[in-house]
Amino acid sequence: MTQIQAQITVLGSTGSIGVSTLDVIARHPGRFGVFALTASVNVELMASQCATFRPVFAVMASEPHGRRLAEVLRALALPTRVLWGADALVEVASHEQADVVMAAIVGAAGLAPCMAAARTGKRLLLANKEALVVGGQLFMDAVREGGATLLPIDSEHSAIFQSLPENPGDWVDRIDKIILTASGGPFRSREPSTLCEVTPAQACAHPNWVMGRKISVDSATMMNKALEVIEARYLFGVTARQIEVVIHPQSVIHSMVQFVDNSVVAQLGTPDMRGPIAYGLSWPQRVRSGAAAIDFSTLGGLTFEPMSTRDHQVRFPGLALAWQVLDAPTGTTAVLNAANEVAVAAFLDEKIRFDEIHRVNCETLEAVQVACPRSLHELLELDAQSRRVAQDLVATLGR
Repeated sequence: MTQIQAQITVLGSTGSIGVSTLDVIARHPGRFGVFALTASVNVELMASQCATFRPVFAVMASEPHGRRLAEVLRALALPTRVLWGADALVEVASHEQADVVMAAIVGAAGLAPCMAAARTGKRLLLANKEALVVGGQLFMDAVREGGATLLPIDSEHSAIFQSLPENPGDWVDRIDKIILTASGGPFRSREPSTLCEVTPAQACAHPNWVMGRKISVDSATMMNKALEVIEARYLFGVTARQIEVVIHPQSVIHSMVQFVDNSVVAQLGTPDMRGPIAYGLSWPQRVRSGAAAIDFSTLGGLTFEPMSTRDHQVRFPGLALAWQVLDAPTGTTAVLNAANEVAVAAFLDEKIRFDEIHRVNCETLEAVQVACPRSLHELLELDAQSRRVAQDLVATLGR
């Protein structure tokens, strides 16, 4: 049997990205092994994953869920060691036996283990937007200082990475602009005045992608694209003004790079996250992902819509916040992320209306004074402060 080449820690293994990552890993048993899996509350799926992949460690977010998982694994006679809590996430992300870390924890909770993986020089596959949105330059400094290899897994950023020259030193002289594509989500053609009536089920019904509830709502508001603009700013070293967003309903072109000679290089693929995941796991080589190939004989037309139309600006007011916070003091991006996480959770719990997500985000940005955090501790304090402000706003709106 071929010796396993890479031991992988999957942060967020029971989410959609984590499940897709394990699907790709299972297709290459001689190439990849699973060192650790982590999850929040889904004990049943985690136990099933442990039975299939037999990781050294399994981490749950809380002690009750951890103890419950340990009981299940004992009953199955599985040797996997169960841990729980934030410190355990950092431990498995930075462990010397982990070669690759898939960062797929949704939200700011993924920041600390991502920083730990970066500082210890891992190959870090970044599917967590918030590590860059919240961590910003601090996170990129940790990547550089730790000698980590940072590979984007978001379909858009993976597409950009695949379209760029191999040497990052060439990027600044060659890139004219980066063009992020957006499907437009479930409300691309909906009458803007009716958005106040949107239900959580409607917001989570994405037309192209199968995703978790939080990111599905972000796609419906276009906040996911705002976070991707911020992420692209740090990943590729461009200015905010060099990033453009266009709506591409078919989700076939995942993003594009326009170079200084006005030529454009794009990456195409079916809307399946196993494509960018397989690329990140195998880079600079490629392996089979399980994603379907594009059938150009039946593809039909590829269309684009500018975000500058009045209706789209009314439908998706949150997108403009990306450039606003990038122009603001360092750390303001963390405020936006925290406010949005609180607002989306409140909408999913039916405490506020869909259109009030943007209001919570804007009013939190106005209320929180940013003092340019210089450490992970200060970033987490700013995150906590922003959440408190956003939660107070939600409580006011819910009355």
